[in-house]
Amino acid sequence: MNETVYKLLVPYKGILAADSTGGIKKRFEAVGLTFTPELDVKYKEMIFTTPSLEQFISGVILNDTNIRQRVFNNNGIVMGIKVDEGLEPFNNTEEQITKGFDSLSKRLDEYKLLGAEFTKWRAVIKISDIFPTDIFLDETLSKMAKYAKLVQSKDMIPIVEPEVLLDGNHTTTRCAEITEKTLKKLFELLLLEGVDLTKVILKTNMVLPGKDSNVIAMPLEVAGATLRALNASVPKEVPGIVFLSGGQSADDATNNLNEIVKTKGDSPWDISFSFERALQVEVMKEWAGKDLPAQAGENIPRAHEAFLERLTKVSKARMGEL
Repeated sequence: MNETVYKLLVPYKGILAADSTGGIKKRFEAVGLTFTPELDVKYKEMIFTTPSLEQFISGVILNDTNIRQRVFNNNGIVMGIKVDEGLEPFNNTEEQITKGFDSLSKRLDEYKLLGAEFTKWRAVIKISDIFPTDIFLDETLSKMAKYAKLVQSKDMIPIVEPEVLLDGNHTTTRCAEITEKTLKKLFELLLLEGVDLTKVILKTNMVLPGKDSNVIAMPLEVAGATLRALNASVPKEVPGIVFLSGGQSADDATNNLNEIVKTKGDSPWDISFSFERALQVEVMKEWAGKDLPAQAGENIPRAHEAFLERLTKVSKARMGEL
């Protein structure tokens, strides 16, 4: 398990999130393609066969369908798996709680046999004047803590991903408040469950104003607010924090990551990335273009070039070298 953590947090590399289901359908639609399982396999095979991918990517997160399809040939990259089963309404409110724990132990055994060395469980935290509620935070983060303990019992590394959503018109200050509150509660519950924090990776959001606020936060502001929230809530024993892109543009996510790493000072964790949309929006555009699904494969060289260009930038940002 220590070796897995080391591999995932190696300098200049980060984790490619390739596990979404709803998000990937939207990205297909955005370039004029209708999502099908067959086309998804072609797309995943295309990104996973990008030349020199292993120079930039330390780990890949797959979903249940893709890991069973064996679309990933690791080439030294650590294979991970999203193990939650999406969201469902919480107490008939707008808050959504993560599901999938009841079947988790059995699925973890299967995923391990398929080659997975780490896992991911996501919770979403909605910000509004009344959300998140304390009862919701307790419930959804308790599930996450139990997940992490179970994964460690199977000798795999858990990534915990409490995502404070970008949706809404909240301020940066409000996002910072909820991010800090969420992370403090999460680590309190992880310790209560007896989770070994040296064998956990935190995947979290950057502190940003809501996307409907019409406020644009500059990278230095994002970095300062994010690092203050993390320093107030994340124990030093945690080896690494990987950021999600969370609906930011590819450039915004890259530039904000770069500034966070540049200004992290004596913060004790290794800081990296686990982007999905920010890494894939450009490669998807080049791969699919306006072609029909049967023709999409013709754009593979251009797609690989676009992917490598973005990976090069994010790799430098992961070290604060942009």
